[in-house]
Amino acid sequence: MKILAIETSCDETSVAIIEDGKKVLSNIISSQIEIHEKYGGVVPEIASRHHIENILPVFEQALDEAKLSINDIDYIGVTYTPGLIGALLVGVSFAKALSYSTGIPLIPVHHLKGHVYSSFIEYDIKLPAISLVVSGGHTLLLKINEDYEFTLMGETLDDAAGEVYDKVARLLGLGYPGGPKIEILSEKGTHDLKIKKPNVNENEFSFSGVKTFVTNYINNEKMKGNVINKENVARSFQDTVVDILSEKAVNLCKKEGIRTLTVVGGVSANKALRKKMTEMCKENNIDVFFPGLNYCTDNAAMIGVAAYYELKKKGRDYNYILLDAVASKDMFL
Repeated sequence: MKILAIETSCDETSVAIIEDGKKVLSNIISSQIEIHEKYGGVVPEIASRHHIENILPVFEQALDEAKLSINDIDYIGVTYTPGLIGALLVGVSFAKALSYSTGIPLIPVHHLKGHVYSSFIEYDIKLPAISLVVSGGHTLLLKINEDYEFTLMGETLDDAAGEVYDKVARLLGLGYPGGPKIEILSEKGTHDLKIKKPNVNENEFSFSGVKTFVTNYINNEKMKGNVINKENVARSFQDTVVDILSEKAVNLCKKEGIRTLTVVGGVSANKALRKKMTEMCKENNIDVFFPGLNYCTDNAAMIGVAAYYELKKKGRDYNYILLDAVASKDMFL
């Protein structure tokens, strides 16, 4: 089975071709990071316009790299939610037109399911499992049972972890995207700030207080005329966020009696998070899996894998020739 997948939820235009839910025949990604860097973040209107320019060339390159034609494709998978509405519209419209003109069945894929299944590409994940999805727009904990059904166990009450990375990086004058820059800077620093962890329910996250602490600290130091040690701020901030994410995920595994944990999304590429999570999971006899770095950020390969598992769960007659109601936002359907 060959699935052509399309991902345009934010600022990456990506098309991939997946065979039998495992083999990546191609995974083309056109990133807009350099375009949005000067604005300090993604500008939705600009992102949408570049998706329009990139979608056809990326689609053609994906077919060429896989050495296939559109006639070799069995299904089309496309991200339909969540994301920037204009960006999503480009991918969904392209997928609908392609499906309609070729008769190839169309499968709508929830973007976060794509991230969850990104760890399935390189590993055989034993279910049930807990998945920590941690990215620029989302931070949540999911439980996946043996029938590939998802249950939301907890999520952030305010900012996502990746979003706070970007905001703290902006405060430190590091620019966008903030995650990789804070990670590099923190390697030279020491954890000397006493940042309090938020007092929320066991499966919930909150990072606005962490952000506020760093904001107030920087502003106070500037008012006093003190030199700010950016390395120490970055290290203190990152250690706090990594501790919160690791403790919440591992504690949920222990509470549910589940010994498989996946950590996915853009922030899962962070070295400090991988190190801390691996250490904690080893101490608690939990198997932890991270996607390859090329599958952490938004990409169409993970959407193709998610589409495969949708078919596996619902049967091969599952077919949305046209997405009649892209309005459905429930990832657990």
